[in-house]
Amino acid sequence: MEIQYFVFGLAGLLTIACFMPSLASRLGLPHTVMLAILGGALGLIVQANGVHLPFIGDFLHALHGFTISSQTFLIVFLPILLFETSMAMNVRRIMVDISPILTMAIVAVLVCTVSVGLIMAEFSGYSLAVCLLLGAIVATTDPVAVVGIFREVGAPKRLTTLVEGESLLNDAAAIALYTVFISVITREAPLSIESIASHFLYSFLIGGAIGFVFGHITCRLFHYMRGWPTAEISLTICTAYLTFFISEHYFHVSGVVATVVAGLVVGSAGRTRMSPSTFEQLGHSWEQFGFWANSLIFILAAMLIPRLVVDLDFKQGLLIVLLFITTLAARAVVVFGVIPLLSLLKMSTYVSRPFRAVMCWGGLRGAISLALALAVTEQTAIPEDVRHFVAAATTCYVLSTLLINGLTLRPLISRLGLDQLSPVEQGLRNQALVVALDDVKEQTDELAGLLKVETTAKQQVDAIFEKGMAAIQQDKTDYLSKADRLSVALAIISNREEELFFDSLKKQLIPWQAAQTLLSNAENLGDAARAGGARAYARALRKDIRYTPSFKIALRLQTNFNFNPWLAHELSQRIIKLISKHSVVSQLVRFCKDDLKRLLGEEIAGKAERILVARLHTIDNALSALNLTYPVYAHWTQEDYLARIARSLEVTRYNEMLEQSLITKEVYKDLIAQVNMRWESLFRHPSLDVSLSAKELVKRVPLFQDMDDTALTRLSKLLRPRLMLPNQTVPQTDRYGHKVMFFVASGAVTITLPDSSRVELGSGEMLGELSMLTDKSLTQSVRSMGYSKLLFLQARDFQALMTKFPHIKEKIDQVVKQRLRALEVWEQYAAKTGASNGVDESETAAAPGDISSRSESEAHGPVQLVGPLPPDTEPEPESGPTSIITAQN
Repeated sequence: MEIQYFVFGLAGLLTIACFMPSLASRLGLPHTVMLAILGGALGLIVQANGVHLPFIGDFLHALHGFTISSQTFLIVFLPILLFETSMAMNVRRIMVDISPILTMAIVAVLVCTVSVGLIMAEFSGYSLAVCLLLGAIVATTDPVAVVGIFREVGAPKRLTTLVEGESLLNDAAAIALYTVFISVITREAPLSIESIASHFLYSFLIGGAIGFVFGHITCRLFHYMRGWPTAEISLTICTAYLTFFISEHYFHVSGVVATVVAGLVVGSAGRTRMSPSTFEQLGHSWEQFGFWANSLIFILAAMLIPRLVVDLDFKQGLLIVLLFITTLAARAVVVFGVIPLLSLLKMSTYVSRPFRAVMCWGGLRGAISLALALAVTEQTAIPEDVRHFVAAATTCYVLSTLLINGLTLRPLISRLGLDQLSPVEQGLRNQALVVALDDVKEQTDELAGLLKVETTAKQQVDAIFEKGMAAIQQDKTDYLSKADRLSVALAIISNREEELFFDSLKKQLIPWQAAQTLLSNAENLGDAARAGGARAYARALRKDIRYTPSFKIALRLQTNFNFNPWLAHELSQRIIKLISKHSVVSQLVRFCKDDLKRLLGEEIAGKAERILVARLHTIDNALSALNLTYPVYAHWTQEDYLARIARSLEVTRYNEMLEQSLITKEVYKDLIAQVNMRWESLFRHPSLDVSLSAKELVKRVPLFQDMDDTALTRLSKLLRPRLMLPNQTVPQTDRYGHKVMFFVASGAVTITLPDSSRVELGSGEMLGELSMLTDKSLTQSVRSMGYSKLLFLQARDFQALMTKFPHIKEKIDQVVKQRLRALEVWEQYAAKTGASNGVDESETAAAPGDISSRSESEAHGPVQLVGPLPPDTEPEPESGPTSIITAQN
């Protein structure tokens, strides 16, 4: 075929496809169904070859010359469709419903394949392997048909996520089964359940791993292309095709799964790795790519229908009806049988009956099934009658799902009420309409006065506003409960928080590593507010301030192996995130006062504001603890954040000047280049020194300050440094249950005494020596009051310490004597009163200061705390007098 005719035919198809969305909308038909009808009509006309007009005849001649093979669909179009759909999906929503999605993607395919195989083999006269092959081909729902129709009919987000996730992943299961059954029919391999299971698991898991790697490599490469949007977008196209081809050709695993996973990674992580403006442009570009691929794959696939259903007889027609009923019944078994079981077993959240009804009826088939059927016709090793039967049955079945299920899906969703707003959303919509109309009317009146509009014209415009207000039965959300309105408020605040963090990333106020976590946490808060109201939101807030799993792993590595770099990185990231949260939450407080108050009322806005103020206090406390422990790095972080704001304001001002034509593009480019040079230091982060060298920490303890360097080196070999987090319990035994004692190198700890009172120990204090030398202990529990650095001494090294360093032994003996005296006083009082919940100060005058491990000559004022603790981790207030044992020096 000459290249000019190929281009002419392709351009003609795209030209016709451009009119299909508007035509489908006017006719009330799904876009995918319109494409299928157009393709079928073109196929009939091309096959008839009866048009000889100059222009149209050449166009049909070009279409007739198209060589449409299964590889055209699977290699050219499928990677684009899979990548575009998966990149637009929300990974977090997929993970919430991963159990039902995988059930429909794997179990439903297996059930459908086996059901079709057994029943069709019974009635068709073809072998079981042939019927199983047919079952595998028709078992896969088509991502093009499903995604397009469900988005058009306005299905709920969760329902759309369920069917989109299934349609993306079940191709892998179907293609794996298809490959096995083709080998069986062509006698290349025996039919074995073991081979099917092993081939599928290997293809699915390794394909997913390859896609994950390719997705992350792509996101890392964005860094080197920043500022060149066309290059970044082109890289994503290469990623889609390379991931698919390399997985299929070199690793012989599922290119479908690999491409889907790569798209999910780029869609979730890419928004923080590339500039926000480029990411928005990327989304628009991929919508365009998806439209082209979607239109062409359906038109070209539908053009094959007349060729594939030729010579269809009455018996085969009955078999196709049986095939339709069998697949629908098999799908119903999984949707109404297996998915509710997952909910009962707590393996997934509940899927309502209306959702399940739509999921059952919405299993549309499309181009993927037609491509696999076309691939069967290309297998010359398969008998001619088998090829014809599989192709004809698949084609008619695909048409049936599109014309029957596709055309009735919108009425079904409407009948079940799934396209309606919830009561909460209706109330919010009404109140938003009231606020918006009120603002617009005020601005319109002001504009009418400035323009001196005639009274009659103004009255006509006012009538439109009054009509809109009258259409609202309740102009407030008072019919909603206060709990519902508070949930709505918190969900709005979470959405606004996500927007503010994304705006901060856009202005380069925060690095992408921090932005990725902050955006994810904001989404978690919104999901919690929508799912469980204020209680769930409060739980999510506590989780938001806690330490991440990576932080805990880094801390464990430091504790067990004295590995500090990772912990330093985690601490620095925590400081950056806390500063960013402080800025955003402060803006959210103002948002409650200015905007939310008008939308949901003063009472609800006030409650939301109090929650945010408490959150701000928590962030302040957590940040103060880090600032006092690492003042130099905290100061640099604050300076860096302020400098980033200044840089953003400068760039914004230059953009305004360019838009107002105050400067030329050449001047603008020069100014931006100067900005980048001037603020270049913003992107060079100093490292945070956690200072956990044993020898350095030993020098900080007053008890060891007079020792020479040789003695300090010997002593540091006996002591193990460890960083304790705010409110973290300080262990009094090692992992084997052996007793330990510790010295406070910096920071402070609080100990709970037998009478439930509490005492604070600061830098230079020691604890645990009493249990080493006796079987008695003064403490019930010990907690760190901030980021404290402690030096631990194990029981096996205690005697070595006492022997090698006599002056330390003398000090420890003195402290033991003091604390034994304190314990004796407490025991006498407990025996006298028969209780241990408090004592009179006059009866324990000998006790004050006995717990301190420093002598009076070492005293230097009250214990200095590292910093206040977050409210959700702060120890409870002291209960009862603390005069038995105090921390005075």
